[in-house]
Amino acid sequence: MDLTQRSSGVLLHPSSLPGPHGIGDLGPAAFHFVDWLEAAGQSIWQWLPTTPIGPGDSPYQSVSAFAGSPLMVALEPLVERGWLAAPERPEFDAHAVDFARVVPWREAQLRSAYAGFIQAATPEDRAALAAWAQAQADWADDYTLFMALQAAHQGACWWDWAPELRSRKKKALEAARAEHAAEIGFWQFVQWQFDTQLAAVKAYANGKGVKLMGDLPIFIAHHSADCWARPDLYFLDKEFQPTVVAGVPPDDLGPQGQRWGNPLYRWKKMAGEGYAWWIERVRRALTQADVFRIDHFRGFAGYYEIPASCPTAMEGRWVKGPGKALFDAIAEALGPLPIVAEDLGLITPDVIELRDGCGFPGMKILQFAFGGDGNHEFLPHNYGRDFVVYTGTHDNDTARGWWQAAKPAERAFAGTYLAAGEHDVHWAMIRAAANSVANMAVFPLQDVLGMGSDQRMNTPGTLGGRNWTWRFSWDQVGPEPGRVLGLITAASGRGPITLMHP
Repeated sequence: MDLTQRSSGVLLHPSSLPGPHGIGDLGPAAFHFVDWLEAAGQSIWQWLPTTPIGPGDSPYQSVSAFAGSPLMVALEPLVERGWLAAPERPEFDAHAVDFARVVPWREAQLRSAYAGFIQAATPEDRAALAAWAQAQADWADDYTLFMALQAAHQGACWWDWAPELRSRKKKALEAARAEHAAEIGFWQFVQWQFDTQLAAVKAYANGKGVKLMGDLPIFIAHHSADCWARPDLYFLDKEFQPTVVAGVPPDDLGPQGQRWGNPLYRWKKMAGEGYAWWIERVRRALTQADVFRIDHFRGFAGYYEIPASCPTAMEGRWVKGPGKALFDAIAEALGPLPIVAEDLGLITPDVIELRDGCGFPGMKILQFAFGGDGNHEFLPHNYGRDFVVYTGTHDNDTARGWWQAAKPAERAFAGTYLAAGEHDVHWAMIRAAANSVANMAVFPLQDVLGMGSDQRMNTPGTLGGRNWTWRFSWDQVGPEPGRVLGLITAASGRGPITLMHP
């Protein structure tokens, strides 16, 4: 994807799509949303990570950096193939995901579909699954065995498994693969269907002129199959516990900093292997999306290392990251990299040098622009072209929610700059972002729909509540938001001018 082309799009995680099965997925609503994007003149659909959710239902603490979320496997195609009877579903909330109910219910449906597949699959179906398993073996063999062993250990973390399994003794793994063959087969089936369905959505979107933009977290989770499969790539002790963990230091937003807890990479070890793990991770990301954002990009220039014994981020130090050598190795293996660098937070000259040296666009967040004066770097008139501008991200309040919560001075500044008030600040922000010189502009769907704080996707630093649960329904959309978005897109040179002259 050409990141220098003037374009715009919408940020909406597939879990937020409408649908009858408790959570948005890769089924009919995904195709319908592509049609809506096309009609509104949008050429980008940005997602959050599509890997399985982790603690707190977050997609950023996944059990795998490679696997797809089972929750996104749509049931309708499984019914159409004759593998699953049309499910009798509970009454799910149309506007919020109840993960406690949805997760077990959907897994039960997938297990029924797998049983149907075993019974009724054609030779062609079986060959397709076998071919997928062979092609994805580098990550899927470990992941599917991991999932089977986790179930066999009643959900216990891998470092609490039987010693010969947590240490990956060859004979123990061979015996486990034989013992748990049926469970491994189930997880292969789920991942095969995820890949099949995602490929169909991507092909449909690309055919409509819409590119998919994925999201790649920099770190992996300690509880993940990735850490179990290659513990030597992380700073772990003899009991497989991290000795140092990731986070960010104290600042104005957090007097104790943020202790994320992710294990940190042994970059020298990775470099000695030619960054092979990262090459394969990015290779997979590029099969699933046309472009992807790397979360916490600054960590490749320098990352904050916290002693695992410290309960907060008060103690820690900055450590030099792999820098451009990593991305040079990936580009040499895979070609030009369509990457957007999430370069927010404490940004030092080395981060800017790395971002620009790699040729990656950075990010601008319009909500952050009104806390200073006219020289603020996030004000649109101060942008360069090599950026992606957002009204807000999944971690921000909605535009209207931001306005209501803003300090009086910020609200006054924004009102003057945007020529807007509470009733139209979302459109004013969208228009300001679209009219900027930034090559790409992305708007959360909540802002396109003019929604308030109660519809935000996530509140950083909090667990539970409504985080990650937001969904919309088509009756909340109507024809007007898409029409207005299309007009703004056309007028700002980001979409077809025909939208202004129907």
